[in-house]
Amino acid sequence: MRALIVLALATTVVGCTRWSMDHHLNNAYRAYDRGNCEQVMLELSQVDRTSRARPFIHPEVSMLRGQCLERQKLYVDAAQTYRYLIERYPQNEYAYRARARLQTLEQLGHYRSGEAAIARPTSTTPWR
Repeated sequence: MRALIVLALATTVVGCTRWSMDHHLNNAYRAYDRGNCEQVMLELSQVDRTSRARPFIHPEVSMLRGQCLERQKLYVDAAQTYRYLIERYPQNEYAYRARARLQTLEQLGHYRSGEAAIARPTSTTPWR
């Protein structure tokens, strides 16, 4: 009897975590559709917190994060997010989409494939 109760509680907790993750991801997509990237980032951070044991969701979260960064005209950050996605999950569907986004950014002049995605300071004055 105890084993049955423990199993029921464990299933309920796992289900709640999955529901919570799906809920926040759905909210992120709704916020993206409305153009509210601040809300998207908040919802995606909630997904990250609830999905640590579910790495299959990370590519989708990274893709949506990159798209939102693009929408905010943070092209270097978006490109870096896409490159992370391609390197970390090369065979994933979202890696293929990330490659397409990088090509689009390159065609629009926001990204050059040969460059590092990290901006370097141009000033020769030492930091104080």
